[in-house]
Amino acid sequence: MESVPVHFWVVVMLVALAVIFDFMNGFHDAANSIATVVSTGVLKPQQAVAFAAFFNVIAIMVFHLNVAATVGKGIVQPGVVDHHVVFGALIGAITWNVITWLYGIPSSSSHALIGGICGAVIGKAGIGALDGTGVLKVVAFIFVSPVLGFVLGSLLMVAVAWICRRSSPLRVDNWFRRLQLASAGMYSLGHGGNDAQKTIGIIWMLLIATGYTSSTDALPPTWVIWICYLAIGLGTLFGGWRIVKTMGQKITKLKPVGGFCAEAGGAMTLFLATALGVPVSTTHTITGAIVGVGSVRRASAVRWGVAGNIVWAWIFTIPASAFVAAIFYWLSLSLFT
Repeated sequence: MESVPVHFWVVVMLVALAVIFDFMNGFHDAANSIATVVSTGVLKPQQAVAFAAFFNVIAIMVFHLNVAATVGKGIVQPGVVDHHVVFGALIGAITWNVITWLYGIPSSSSHALIGGICGAVIGKAGIGALDGTGVLKVVAFIFVSPVLGFVLGSLLMVAVAWICRRSSPLRVDNWFRRLQLASAGMYSLGHGGNDAQKTIGIIWMLLIATGYTSSTDALPPTWVIWICYLAIGLGTLFGGWRIVKTMGQKITKLKPVGGFCAEAGGAMTLFLATALGVPVSTTHTITGAIVGVGSVRRASAVRWGVAGNIVWAWIFTIPASAFVAAIFYWLSLSLFT
């Protein structure tokens, strides 16, 4: 019987590591989908995570793989990526995710992965090996996604306040408790559609680099798509309760109407970004929307100190994960070459 090449098992190990990252992505970012619906009391935590996980997985039937194509083919110049680069990128992203989870900081798994890819690639071939257009698109949306979430969330809040101006607070609360289920479902759909594709993208990148699929293929293998959507759904199912508390309670106190507006504004931002093929941060998006909703009531309703700490985490995510990724790229190269 013909022996299996050693590099096959390296690929299997790295695919498994990517799936672990995807699971952690769902676990880490579960709060983005469910924090508002839990904090307003519309769903109990256990119900909310099951609800969000379901919509994470069915996103496979809704979105094209534009984000996966950006991550897999649009960030690094052709021929640069190898298994050492992918290993460094994944370890850099996972390390930052673990650190921020331990401290309950809602950072971006997406940008941790992008930072990891950039750090490992720069460690191998320098900054010129990056695709400037793809990287610029991702960096631009670090600012665009929270601003767009803020604007859409606040505009929806103003529109709802005007539409419901003659309704009693109790009636409005009852209506939006029901409507918040729809907005939470939309947001979870957008979360699954954008975030699962980032892991699909890095596995696709690995398979192209190791010759298991061609760079001319329009889509990655079907098994890659399914395993990534299922992994993020399972991660969401187990949830990240430390971050739920920060997102749902510490930034601003939300009522069902505010939760609806924040989730709907965030979902629209995610749908747009996914259609454009931009891997955005669900954390940035929902935080911007929550702050927008809170600031419509009054500026003092937002705990700006907490929001500021979250912004600092955003700023450090890419360079921190890039630094760790570069170190692990060099370690991998030293130990396994």
